[in-house]
Amino acid sequence: MNLSSISSTQPQWVKRFARFGLAAKGVVYCLVGILAFMAAFEIGGSSERNLNKQGIFRFILDQPFGRILLALVAAGLVCYTLWRLTQAFLDTEHKGTDAKGIGRRLGYAFSGLVYGFLAYGSFRMVLGRQGNQGGDRSQQTLVWEILQKPFGQWLVGLIGLCIIGIGLYQIYRALSGEYLKNVQTSSIRTELKEMIIRSGKIGYIARGIVWGLIGYLFIKAALEANASQAGGSSSAFAFLEKGSYGSILLGAVALGLFCYGIFMFVRARYEVINTNS
Repeated sequence: MNLSSISSTQPQWVKRFARFGLAAKGVVYCLVGILAFMAAFEIGGSSERNLNKQGIFRFILDQPFGRILLALVAAGLVCYTLWRLTQAFLDTEHKGTDAKGIGRRLGYAFSGLVYGFLAYGSFRMVLGRQGNQGGDRSQQTLVWEILQKPFGQWLVGLIGLCIIGIGLYQIYRALSGEYLKNVQTSSIRTELKEMIIRSGKIGYIARGIVWGLIGYLFIKAALEANASQAGGSSSAFAFLEKGSYGSILLGAVALGLFCYGIFMFVRARYEVINTNS
């Protein structure tokens, strides 16, 4: 195969992987939102304790044709991983090599690794093996190990601050409109455009809140030198529900995460996928 044919075919697989991956991510977040809402108002005996990504995969697996459905989601997450790593290493978004550009590309790589880990765990479940530890327990184990190191509390606290920073960036993207930067909103039907734009803004804010709560729990674990205080999305949901008007707050965040999932489908359909490095 000559170089010209490679350059002509590469954009197609990058675009297809990106769109399939975004759709798979949308499925996961829609399910997170639905199950979190059910847990908030105790519908169907749902609990926030298993509302991490691994819990969602188990939920999919328990449905009719669950193994096939989970395999499709896992394949989509692999596609999402490859797209993010392509953005990071081939610089298809043209972020450059200055400090800001490197930071953005590292963000793409981190996102790719996270979803690659999730894809690996979901494929293990498809094959009938125990999913990777995942969720809050693995994060607590990681925090416990870090706390045993010199300056471990400082390191855990720094991780917490970084996670809060990610959450604040999600909220910034929502309020500044940056989340629409690569979405062809002009192609969306006029009667749906306002609702879709609003759902994306709500979704990114909700996601930012969850990231912020996870970061807060890491800082709490650092201050108390207690790894059990750390956690992921399940712990963040439980923290919300324990507060005043907890069910309402958790329900609102759940609806926001559902909106985020819907917006991933919008991105899968209307996002401009850059393919040239």
